[in-house]
Amino acid sequence: MGMTGKGSFMWVFGYGSLLWNPGFTPVRRVTARLPDYHRSFCMLSIHHRGTPDHPGLVLALDHQPGGQCTGVAFQVAPQDQDEVLAMLRERELVSSAYVEQEVPLICDTGDQVTALAYVVDRTHIQYCQFDLEQQAQMIAHATGGRGPNTEYLYNTVTHLAEIGIKDADMAWLADRVRALTAT
Repeated sequence: MGMTGKGSFMWVFGYGSLLWNPGFTPVRRVTARLPDYHRSFCMLSIHHRGTPDHPGLVLALDHQPGGQCTGVAFQVAPQDQDEVLAMLRERELVSSAYVEQEVPLICDTGDQVTALAYVVDRTHIQYCQFDLEQQAQMIAHATGGRGPNTEYLYNTVTHLAEIGIKDADMAWLADRVRALTAT
């Protein structure tokens, strides 16, 4: 696959858990935008952040013409590419709900790169669309093999804020889930 931008570097687009847990050490990280997609809790999590009986929600890139998702482009060292690709596939393709795609990113540096990204398959059984309140209710109460769904949400929101990415839906969800889980 040719997930290379300039030179022979592979790029990976992080928009959710990859922001705070890429699983590899990138050569470089650059804030970047992906046109025509948005970050959305549109995938039921029955492994990592929920169970089949009590599914959680995880983020996916959902196609939205005219939309935009801001995240981070991670540049992978050439000698690490095979290992990183294998690790990402094992992690992201645990079910067939994600599709591996090459996507065009516009970096804050002005560069355009082609990056590897995991996009939701809208025909998959784990694809869902709930309003924000329903999302909050599900996230507040789900736990899976990698821990509570709340942790996934809070970590993502914290890291978006740290790199200066504003996402109103994510901020609302974090506030609402905190309210729902307050004792």
